[in-house]
Amino acid sequence: MNLSTLVSEARNPTTMMLDEMSSLEMMICFNNEDRKVPEAIASVLPEIAQAADLAADALRAGGRLIYLGAGTSGRLGVLDASECPPTFGVPHGMVVGVIAGGPGALFKAVEGAEDDVALGEADLKALNLEARDMVVGLAASGRTPYVIGALQFARQVGCPTVAISCNPDSPIAKAAQVAISPVVGPEALTGSTRMKSGTAQKLVLNMISTGAMVKLGKVYQNLMVDVKASNEKLVDRACRIVVEATGAVRSQAEEALAQTGFEVKPAILMILADITAEEAHQRLQQHNGYLRAALMC
Repeated sequence: MNLSTLVSEARNPTTMMLDEMSSLEMMICFNNEDRKVPEAIASVLPEIAQAADLAADALRAGGRLIYLGAGTSGRLGVLDASECPPTFGVPHGMVVGVIAGGPGALFKAVEGAEDDVALGEADLKALNLEARDMVVGLAASGRTPYVIGALQFARQVGCPTVAISCNPDSPIAKAAQVAISPVVGPEALTGSTRMKSGTAQKLVLNMISTGAMVKLGKVYQNLMVDVKASNEKLVDRACRIVVEATGAVRSQAEEALAQTGFEVKPAILMILADITAEEAHQRLQQHNGYLRAALMC
């Protein structure tokens, strides 16, 4: 594919004089371009919702959500994967980020890794990919061979697949079951897809993972009720979540959390249903961890 024909590689007519602008003029220009990102995402919301549903189904079935990409796209996938355990209390390895060239590529570019079709397949084989897993391929250009190879292999295995790119009708879109293609237009800095394209990919990943976790019962109302209280800040957050969800005073929330081993869901259930910690744990187990369902019984 001729890269010069891609939207993400085109020159932006509004930033032709970037090197002559004042700092403030540059920032205004960047900001104006960034405003186009949510508008582009609004046009692909049905596809993002479909991806979130597929992710929830895969995780519910015991599969994994696997993000895979090169360069900036790969780093964004790793970022979203790494944030899921502390945010939603899921085990490490349930959401996985894979970057072309391996972990070292997070900090330093690994030349040529993104051009290797076989490497994408090999990296998924190394994860012992199964049909119940879901694979999300990320490439701003939509033509990265590493991602294409991975998506093709994932489909052979029988996995649900999603492609996220910022160019319409891209090769990775054609290689996946669901294509999410927010077209954000030419970058302010020509070809620097860490800018608008990177922002768009980050927002889409936020929506997919958060939507899937809501569907898995990791959220009550709009509260992170499966947050792991693994440090002082998160212990305080856990307490504030219990207070917000129940209307209890802080001392009551702290007492409930102490009895549940600082698990938020059973602490909320204890207070709202007026039951013991043991009863709260049992009721949540009966309802597969869905707090709202446990409260209704």
